Amino acid sequence: MRVITKTDDLAAFSHELAAQPFAAVDTEFMRETTYWPKLCLIQASGPDAEAVIDPLAEGLDLAPFLELMANSKVLKVFHAARQDLEIFLKIGGALPNPVFDTQIAAMACGWGDSIAYDALVQQVLKRRLDKSSRFTDWSRRPLSDNQLAYALADVTHLRDLYPKIDQKLASEGRSHWLDEERANLTDPEIYDVTPENAWKRLKLRKTTAEYVLGLQVAAAWRERQAQARDVPRGRVVKDEALYEIAEHRPKVPGDFDRMRAVPRGFGNSRAAQELINALDRAFADPNRAQYKHERSAPTPAGIGPTIELLKVLLRYEAEANSVAPRLIASAADVEAIAADDNADVAALRGWRREVFGERALALKHGKLALKLKQGKVAIEDV
Repeated sequence: MRVITKTDDLAAFSHELAAQPFAAVDTEFMRETTYWPKLCLIQASGPDAEAVIDPLAEGLDLAPFLELMANSKVLKVFHAARQDLEIFLKIGGALPNPVFDTQIAAMACGWGDSIAYDALVQQVLKRRLDKSSRFTDWSRRPLSDNQLAYALADVTHLRDLYPKIDQKLASEGRSHWLDEERANLTDPEIYDVTPENAWKRLKLRKTTAEYVLGLQVAAAWRERQAQARDVPRGRVVKDEALYEIAEHRPKVPGDFDRMRAVPRGFGNSRAAQELINALDRAFADPNRAQYKHERSAPTPAGIGPTIELLKVLLRYEAEANSVAPRLIASAADVEAIAADDNADVAALRGWRREVFGERALALKHGKLALKLKQGKVAIEDV
């Protein structure tokens, strides 16, 4: 087994992978007690080279491998790529590109919605994964040969999965189905951790300008605290506390003592005073941006049954085309189509319109019928 702990060896391995058409990549990391993920291991494999990279090895510079991740001539293959991509963005300043996510591709092949890696390996390669090291503390050294073999197997299976999935997509003319998902996956905005944008991850309970401003300030304060202390957001304060702070806008430290979701004694901390100061500055700023809630158009009355029929059609078409329903249309897409023939949703564009959108509109306007035939849903033109 090739275990890389020196920069020269990593440079040589990265050079080998750069000459290959694709590289399967996986990471092992810890983040249960931290804000930033702690990278503990990198596994990589091409058709003719494979290795485990130890990023915790003293003196190891990951620059050669990060250069490979940014090499546009080498496809990087991941499974459930988002957290891996987030790590490489954090340590390298750029997202790997181009990428192929076997979990997303599996949905286009009809192998399930967000299918787990072990289930995909078993279904496609007919192999059972060894799970004996699944809950390893990957930050501890030394790692045993069994642990390293377990980690490396993740990418050697992934290396064997990719050609089969890619071939199936190509043979069925579905390779372009993943273009939009691939673009979304490599959009830096979804990995944004700018404190001022932290409030956007929270569900608004009120939409008044004052409430939203309080939530924006409190969420940004928590994000800075979590990043500076390198702890999960919830270790600073829970989401519920942010909602209370936005609702009641504390003006003196004692105000925190009357909030149920704020930790006891928090008002006496320096952090509490920093939050009060941040709130005071924001509310006193005459040039602050004013939040204006954009109300969605009211849902037309009586379209509930139409929505339910469209959901049945979606499941029917998904099964008929061997593709996961979620890849075709979301629940919001279905509701939008029920309300508006020209809804600006993905399900009415490109391949999704061909697979589902056109039939959805036909069903909506009585040009298509759903019926039960021998206990199964069937469709017919009207």
